[in-house]
Amino acid sequence: MQQPSKTNAVRVRDLWIGGGAPVVVQGMTKTDTRDINATLEEIQRYVEVGCEMVRVAVPDHEAADAVEQIVKRSPIPVVADIHFDYRLALAVIKHGVDKLRLNPGNIGDRQRVEAVVAAAKERQIPIRIGVNSGSIEKGLLHDLGRTAETMVASAAKHIQILNDLDYDQIVVSLKASDVPTMVEAYRLMSQRYRYPLHLGVTEAGTLFQGTIKSAVGLGTLLAEGIGDTIRVSLTAPGEEEIRVAWEILKALKLRDRGANLVACPTCGRLQFDMWPVTNELERRLATIKEPITVAVMGCAVNGPGEAREAHVGLAGGKDMGLIYRHGQIARRVAQADMIEELWKEVQDAAEEVRLGGQGAQSDHT
Repeated sequence: MQQPSKTNAVRVRDLWIGGGAPVVVQGMTKTDTRDINATLEEIQRYVEVGCEMVRVAVPDHEAADAVEQIVKRSPIPVVADIHFDYRLALAVIKHGVDKLRLNPGNIGDRQRVEAVVAAAKERQIPIRIGVNSGSIEKGLLHDLGRTAETMVASAAKHIQILNDLDYDQIVVSLKASDVPTMVEAYRLMSQRYRYPLHLGVTEAGTLFQGTIKSAVGLGTLLAEGIGDTIRVSLTAPGEEEIRVAWEILKALKLRDRGANLVACPTCGRLQFDMWPVTNELERRLATIKEPITVAVMGCAVNGPGEAREAHVGLAGGKDMGLIYRHGQIARRVAQADMIEELWKEVQDAAEEVRLGGQGAQSDHT
């Protein structure tokens, strides 16, 4: 895997995006922003599964006014998603929002852009330019077609507007639902600019298909050292988006949070009912925040080795299994007791890491 590309550092409340900082995991609320309590409750659920920055839609002035309380009460930075109406941008800046998602070329004449940029400068609020393949300017589409190069050209137009106003606290995204187009757009952008990149496959789809598209698209770029913050977009609860984002980062060893489950795919050597064990264990492991590895293996070929290397391991045999801790056999358990006995060991291992700092990461709070 390549080293991350060096991009400019942009500060958002107490987080840094780019400049070598850890890749930031973002989410977006699915509640009506005007419902302040429901939005804050959703943000809190996101935080519990690892969200570090959250975006809220701001379609009107009532939503913009709600942002004031949301920002004050949110434990993580809040990004306001603004389209077309510069007055909404000015309102959320006044209300203390931490970052804007806004394309300056879409909010009207230069005076309006100048007003927004002046307010953002005064409050030191970064702006994310968000290019989406489905909403590129008609002129560019006519000249270049719907390509990765078109997306970069669109971003360049918006960047130039901000640069002309001596503003450089910029993050850029170039999202497409077509994974190869999205990957190529980010590659081109990375070659030409040093602005931090917000990665995402837009309209990725359902939990199953969207997870695969996001893992392929984001994983490809992150493995090449491209990307400073990510948001997985799924037609599913926002908590699932954040879990998928973390699994992508963990798979590439870019961040470390929560449990990593190693489990064999099973074959004709399997001698115990393994699937109920792994399914229930995966459900419970979602509550573990400490970076531990748990292995559930089904036979004597790779089982003992993988089990020894994990914080907690199970090597299964005929209607039974051996539980491993610290590379040693801890005890033998019957099939009926596997889940509960494994879970006890997992909780002990997590507590051990929490108290002793073994395997804990330094870049996540």
